[in-house]
Amino acid sequence: MMSRPRFGAVRLAVALLAIGFVLAACEGGSGQPLIDPGDGGNYRTSLDPADFVTRVDNPYFPLAPGSRWEYQAVGDGEMQTIEVVVTDQTRDILGIRATVVRDTVRVDGEVIEDTFDWYAQDTAGNVWYLGEDTKEYENGQVVSTEGTWEAGVDGAQAGIVMKADPQVGNAYRQEFYRGQAEDIAQVVRLGDSQTVPAGSYQGLLVTHEWTPLLADVVEEKYYAQGVGAVLESTVQGGSERIELIAYQAGA
Repeated sequence: MMSRPRFGAVRLAVALLAIGFVLAACEGGSGQPLIDPGDGGNYRTSLDPADFVTRVDNPYFPLAPGSRWEYQAVGDGEMQTIEVVVTDQTRDILGIRATVVRDTVRVDGEVIEDTFDWYAQDTAGNVWYLGEDTKEYENGQVVSTEGTWEAGVDGAQAGIVMKADPQVGNAYRQEFYRGQAEDIAQVVRLGDSQTVPAGSYQGLLVTHEWTPLLADVVEEKYYAQGVGAVLESTVQGGSERIELIAYQAGA
């Protein structure tokens, strides 16, 4: 797990590049999506609370209460630490009981971003992203809540952050709040391996994540069964890297 995603990984890794690439996308992009979810831009979801369970135990995205991940992010000469904790709190969204996950980003021990993400799993095993409450800080003061959204509010819609049975080629929207949150993912490999400070992992699921809001940036994410996200790197439009340095499973 890491900031967005998803825990919104795109937000953190491209934050330092956002202004430049938004301009580039507006001025010189081809207009063609790098990842096409196949909905022609007309994304609609209809979620039935009866189709959801109370725990999130997808092997690639497990969210047992008390679980904790610590990541180190390096980009543009700056180092950040990211702590992700599955709380024992829940939130009712569209009648669905969502698990609340706290994601805190620090630089030199100072909090620069604090986010509460909301996830739920359906009976098939897909993990849905239902929104987030995010705050950015400077000198201990909140300076922005941009990026906050909730499914069912102001046209925002939930998306899938992890498929129940991911297969190479699967493409899917992870969130949809037009102009604010439009992350899309695609499964690109299965059975990969990587070594990060937390250890060596095999049998990894690899996805690419992209958003038309930052059209020249592509993130590659690696997920281990029973752990979740262990590595993220920018493979287009930057050189940021986020590595798992510690993981503690919850109950």
